[in-house]
Parts: sequence; structure tokens; C-alpha cells
Amino acid sequence: MLAIANQKGGVGKTTTAVNLATALAATGEPVLLVDLDPQGNASTGLGVDRAARGQGTYAMLIDGVPAETVIRASGIPHLSIIPSDADLAGAEVELVSTPSRETRLRNSLAPIRNGRFAFVLVDCPPSLGLLTVNGLVAADAVLVPLQCEFYALAGLAQLMGTVERVQRGLNPRLALQGVVLTMYDGRNNLCEQVAADVRGHFHDKVYKTMIPRNVRVSEAPSHGVPVLVYDQRCAGAQAYVSLAAEMLGDE
Repeated sequence: MLAIANQKGGVGKTTTAVNLATALAATGEPVLLVDLDPQGNASTGLGVDRAARGQGTYAMLIDGVPAETVIRASGIPHLSIIPSDADLAGAEVELVSTPSRETRLRNSLAPIRNGRFAFVLVDCPPSLGLLTVNGLVAADAVLVPLQCEFYALAGLAQLMGTVERVQRGLNPRLALQGVVLTMYDGRNNLCEQVAADVRGHFHDKVYKTMIPRNVRVSEAPSHGVPVLVYDQRCAGAQAYVSLAAEMLGDE
């Protein structure tokens, strides 16, 4: 179970969640994507229309609806999703007074954790609030998409501080799966410098695969499909295939 998290918006977090889930599902293993972001972009990116979502992560976390009843198939073979429903935006406030507020997601997913899915990916919101904490408490590891830009390392330090607090108090098994550099442009000297700085700090925890800036990656969500379906041969799609292979130890 992998939490995909970065409190900074616009870093390719949801794009990574959707396309990594798709690439892992392409191996033939069953994959579940949990949309924990009130914006619901992961659900949109898999073609789940907002008007037709019904119950999803809010109903599971706040109302105690069993996870099994809110899982739905996506249009991608072997890939299922628990969509973000309209009420999830209020969950941060409601969780404050909810018993076991940090462990709601872990407890909700416990019945389906072993056996049914080979991979569970949690797309966390761009914040360090209770929804993201729930994602970190439920997960075995955290994957951090990091945009190749000037303020990247400063934001990453804040996130790692939250990860360490979760490790100490709520989920001692939580590990850093890795950092994936996104929106990379080799023509930009700043991108090269940021990549070098991140690798210098996190060493082998930074994936060799870097996700390039790619128009097709940006276009795909408007068609309700991952870029691996929209244009499998483009550079962005191939980068996510390589990332999945590297994660699985095939590269």
C-alpha cells in the first residue's frame, strides 16, 4: 500500500497516481487506486464522472460504509478505484472530532488489504492535514512526486517531517518508497540543478526514471483516460512504464 503525497500542489501527484496505477495494472496484477483528494482529479482522470460517483472515500471514512461496497471498476483492465465523492471536502473538519481520526482509512481498508489487490495506491490531497495523515498511517510506504523547481527541497523537508512524526506515533512501518522527479526538462539548467540536489540529499531513494514535461500527459485527463491509454508511445507514457518497472525491480 503506497501513499502518493506532496503538500505542494501542481507537482504531478495525481498524474503520477493515475498513470503509475495504470502501468502496474498492465502487468496483470489487480490494483486499487484510492482517491483521497477532495478535488477528485484521480477519479476524473480515470473517467469517473462527478455526477455519477455516488458513495466513495467520504462515505467510507466518515459514515463507516464498507470499502468493498464503494470499490468500482475503472475502464482499465485490472484497475479498480474508490472515487472521491462530493462531500470529501468537509472530511478534514469532521475528522477532528471523530474517534480514531488518524486511523480511519487504515481500518476501512483492512478487510481488503490482503489477498484481493497486489497494489493499493492512495492519492493524497495537496496538504498535510488529516486526510494526508490517514493516507500515511494506512500505507506501507510513501512515494513523493517532486517537481524540478526552486522551492522543491524546502517543501520536501516539511513533508518528511510529517512522515517522521507519523512513523514515531502512528505507523512505525512507514518507509520512504522513493522520490520521483516530475516535469523534468533537460534543456533547463535549473531542472538539472534541482535533480542533482535531490539526488545528493536522498541518494538511491530518488528514482532514475524522471517524468518529462509532456503535452500528451497534460491532455489525457480532459479525455478521462491515463496517458498510457491516450498515447502509449509518447515520452510521458513511456516514463511511467519505466517508473513502474523500476519500482518492481525490473530495471
